[in-house]
Amino acid sequence: MTVLLGAIAGFTIYLGLPIARLKQPAPAWQAFLNALATGILVFLLWDIITKATEPIDTALTAAQQGSPLPFIILLALFAGGFGFGLLSLVYFERFFLRRTAQGVRIHEATPRQLALMIAVGIGLHNFSEGLAIGQASRVGALSLATLLIVGFGLHNATEGFGIAAPLAGGVRPSWAFLGLAGLIGGGPTFLGTLLGYGIHSQPVFVLFLALAAGSIFYVIAELLHVGRRFQLRELAMWGIFLGFLAGYGTDLILTWAGA
Repeated sequence: MTVLLGAIAGFTIYLGLPIARLKQPAPAWQAFLNALATGILVFLLWDIITKATEPIDTALTAAQQGSPLPFIILLALFAGGFGFGLLSLVYFERFFLRRTAQGVRIHEATPRQLALMIAVGIGLHNFSEGLAIGQASRVGALSLATLLIVGFGLHNATEGFGIAAPLAGGVRPSWAFLGLAGLIGGGPTFLGTLLGYGIHSQPVFVLFLALAAGSIFYVIAELLHVGRRFQLRELAMWGIFLGFLAGYGTDLILTWAGA
């Protein structure tokens, strides 16, 4: 049952991916989709940092009356994970993505490359969500785990839309490429569920959230850069606003479930 729950939660990300195959949408529609994806990721960044700092704050309170070692470990994992998630994408893009097959430098990531970077950041985030599902199932709270499936499933559908949005303005991606992007973004939920069922580790939880935060922060900067090209400021702000609300609304279901 735990394996099934993790698979369902992870692969609902595919529900939002088909929009990437829209045929030559108007520039205004492209700008709106790009902004909507930005809004979703802005919410994810805020949500991730909030969840990652909760155990750090708890460890800091405990350190006032006991050993500071757990706090130091969690803080180091958060700082190191955020830095690695952010800077690894910077250098990976610099040395690998921004070169054509002939080795010529290009000035920005292509839509396909940007979509894959978004998928990586979301995948790291979803791994931590899978940990929550597995841990709930491990302690026998199957009803809670089922509610988490509903929440994470809806949440992942909006994340799939975030991956697809940058692709809507370029060459139509193949179904195989969308399948790969969905696997990168949604598959870690399944893996996290399996790991969460077997072990309970706050350091692992904090580390993967920090990695996700760093990578998503980088991608947000890239999406904002792309959005400025359209010169549709009002439309972009509406898209970011609605994307943030979409992410927040699905997260409320998780709060209601007690996650």
